[in-house]
Amino acid sequence: MNFHFTRTILSNNHVKGCLLVIVIMSISFSSLSAQVSRRDSLLNLVKQKKLSPNLSLKDTLFIHNLIELASEYRYHHLDSLYTLSQESLKISKKGAYINGEIGSYLNIGGYYSNKGKIDQAISYYKKAYNLAAEHERMHLKVSSLNDLAKEYGYKGDYALSLKKYLEAIEISKELNYKTMLSIINDNIAHLYLDQKDYEHAMVFLKRSKDINEEINDPIFTAETISNIASTYAEMNELEYAMFHINSSIAIFEKEKILDWLAYCYEIKGKVYLKKGKNTWALYWYKQSELLHQEIEDDRGKIDLLNGMTEAYLNLNKDSIAEIYALNAFNLSKKIGLRSGLKECSYQLFKIQKNKKDYEKSLWYHEIYQVTSESLAKAGNKKALNLLKTEMEYDQQKQQLILENEKALAKQKVYIYIFLIILIIFSIIVIIIYRNEKAQKKLNLELRSKKTALEEKQTYLNELNQTKNKLFSIIGHDLRGPIGAFQGLLKLFKEGEMTKEEFLNFVPKLKVDIDTISFTLNNLLSWGQTQMNGSTTRPSIVQINSIVNENIALLSEIAESKSIHLINKIESNCQAWSDPNQIDIIVRNLLSNALKFTPNHGEIIIGAIQKLKTCEIYIKDNGLGMSEETISKIFQKDSTHTTYGTNDEKGTGLGLSLCKEMVEKNNGQIWVHSALGKGSSFYFTVPRIIESLKKSA
Repeated sequence: MNFHFTRTILSNNHVKGCLLVIVIMSISFSSLSAQVSRRDSLLNLVKQKKLSPNLSLKDTLFIHNLIELASEYRYHHLDSLYTLSQESLKISKKGAYINGEIGSYLNIGGYYSNKGKIDQAISYYKKAYNLAAEHERMHLKVSSLNDLAKEYGYKGDYALSLKKYLEAIEISKELNYKTMLSIINDNIAHLYLDQKDYEHAMVFLKRSKDINEEINDPIFTAETISNIASTYAEMNELEYAMFHINSSIAIFEKEKILDWLAYCYEIKGKVYLKKGKNTWALYWYKQSELLHQEIEDDRGKIDLLNGMTEAYLNLNKDSIAEIYALNAFNLSKKIGLRSGLKECSYQLFKIQKNKKDYEKSLWYHEIYQVTSESLAKAGNKKALNLLKTEMEYDQQKQQLILENEKALAKQKVYIYIFLIILIIFSIIVIIIYRNEKAQKKLNLELRSKKTALEEKQTYLNELNQTKNKLFSIIGHDLRGPIGAFQGLLKLFKEGEMTKEEFLNFVPKLKVDIDTISFTLNNLLSWGQTQMNGSTTRPSIVQINSIVNENIALLSEIAESKSIHLINKIESNCQAWSDPNQIDIIVRNLLSNALKFTPNHGEIIIGAIQKLKTCEIYIKDNGLGMSEETISKIFQKDSTHTTYGTNDEKGTGLGLSLCKEMVEKNNGQIWVHSALGKGSSFYFTVPRIIESLKKSA
């Protein structure tokens, strides 16, 4: 999600002597300001001053107007921004005007930021910061810290970004610089939104909104409200989003602030897109697209292009969607915006897949996966957790102070009331104490006996169900192979079968014995889980090692069917789970895949390492399953079973056992399958993290 940053304050309102001159100049040009835009007004002031014979390098008002004019071009003509900033920097250095140098460096940093050249932007923002710190220009120091923090956020270094924002907040509080406090709170919210932490983001946005109401600046309020609308859209609170974005649009249309208006139109399009109203979404996206022809805001344009791509895809206009997606793809690569690249590469993957160009589709999907993994790794939640802790501490501290003040104010009144109530209460307690004590004791005994009886009844019912299922499996699935084995031995013993004939049955007997052994192991494990005899003992588990051990164990079955087993799990894939239970889960799923994969098939075992979990999958190209079969296999009391490709038979217990053990390890299990296309079983387990390593 693109989040529009609140604009940087470049005005030198803290410079002594400038305010009076600005007031005089504004009076002189009041009629002109009513007719032309702020940019045109500044341009006229600069032109007139340049033509003046009294132009001096010490004229700070001229430099100030030059810097302001340059900043007005930031989202309209970047080359003008750069040229004017270089000019103001040159004049400021010659005139030894420190504030002018700082403002020029900030504008040049903004130029490189919009170009996507983050390192160069950081370089100029650091120059501005160092100069402001050296000469104690505290307001400009705050502005440079805010800009630095934004660039570090673009770069993915959230910890450093947050550090700069917090430093800027401390200085702003000392200065009572409310305008900048509003901006920084908006920008900190952006860090939380990158982590999809909408709750904490909304706290900072509402804090910024409250500050803006104190400042009484409708434009700043509209900026924050538009960001709140974008957040509500991401939270699928679409009616709230629409209400807030309409409020912002009204102000920006009145003030003719094109960059923010383009952003608001894009948000309104996104709201309609989420509502499934693609035609209306395209209408507002196109309004935003028209404005983007007048401004230069590549970051904002990428989200717009991705939104239009999705809308056209929903309308089955793939050819138009592809044009917008490719524009977004090229623009994202140009400025290095990975979040934009992730979205458009996924859209291009779907478009190429629809065109049946599977080679291109796979190429875009690989870009999408690599970008997604890169973005996931870049998230620095530790820094955000520190901020959560600080925020919660501040809230608790303020609440305690308020409660203490209220308590002290009312203490004298309430203390007498409390004493009177205490005396009355004591008398009542003495009177009813004996009767109440006896009654409580009796009620407690009755409740205890009732609870114990209910628990025993539930326990006995579960034991009875377990017994019935065990006897059913033993009678149905184990008696058959054992009876067949006994029959062969009897025929051999009575001489009705030769030794050579008996030996021919040995491979079949081995398969039956292995099946019986595997079934008995599953029965024992399942029985223990049902009768509370199995305890989950989590520890550090090397998933790769467990998979390799099971591949070795089942290799003979795989070789007999010429099935190729592939382990793609990386050696650093670690989980916090019970190793014995994970071993049983992997063995059952792998055995199941071998059972239903035909000769010369292929089984792939892999893992996707996410932020908090490892997602392990076992994919085969076997028989597959119908929707009806899928709905039955994980049921707790199901013994649903089918024959494998070589008529292998099972108890139907394995998948039920897998589900119970996965859930005991705080995971989930599911399957994707279709008849004739194979099956893919997935399960998740908690990923190992630092705190678990230390406790282990």
